[in-house]
Parts: sequence; structure tokens; C-alpha cells
Amino acid sequence: MTLYLLSLHQPRGELPPDPDFLAGVMRQLGELRAELVSTGSWVFGQGLHGPETATVLRARDGDVLVTDGPFVEGKEYLGGITIIDVPDLDAALDVGRRYALATTLPIEVRPFQAGAGD
Repeated sequence: MTLYLLSLHQPRGELPPDPDFLAGVMRQLGELRAELVSTGSWVFGQGLHGPETATVLRARDGDVLVTDGPFVEGKEYLGGITIIDVPDLDAALDVGRRYALATTLPIEVRPFQAGAGD
């Protein structure tokens, strides 16, 4: 099995979705999560607050500079993550497709590097 990160990217500046649409998205995501849990593929997932809540820490000359706001400005921001444990990239892409269909958001699928002892 391999760990994959599914990153959900949200567009900046758009109004919140219609409550009925959002309820449908949440229902579909709940069903998908329940399925992943039942197959042992679910590791972790959670939405994130908006980029305006971010704090960036940068090491400089032996000190750490603390700044408010996101690391980068962009048209989209990281809105949430899900970590899954599946056999291969094809399985991860299948889950990613289902997230994209449920949320209508771009989903980035990336494998984790193998750690020590893996």
C-alpha cells in the first residue's frame, strides 16, 4: 500500500456555494469517506480555514521571521487535504476523480515519499 495526498484547491474570491449544493457535496464526501474507512484506505482528511488565517515562518540568519498570510498568493488556495492508503496510483486517481466529481474542485494527487523503515 502507498500513501497519497489528495489536495482540494478552492478558487479565491468566489462566494460561498449555495447551501443546498454544499449539503449535497458534504453528503457525497461523507459516503466516500465511509467507503474508504470500510476498506481500510482512509488515513486522515480535513478542510482548512482560508489563506487569510495562515502564518508563515521563515528561518533567516539564525532567527525566525513570522508573517501573516499565505506563503504564496494565487488564484486558488489549498482548501483541504485527504490522505489515503491505496495499492497504487491508479487506485489513488480513482479516489481523486470521485472527489473532483463530488466537489467540482481541482484535486491534486501526490504520493508520499517512502520514509525510513518503509
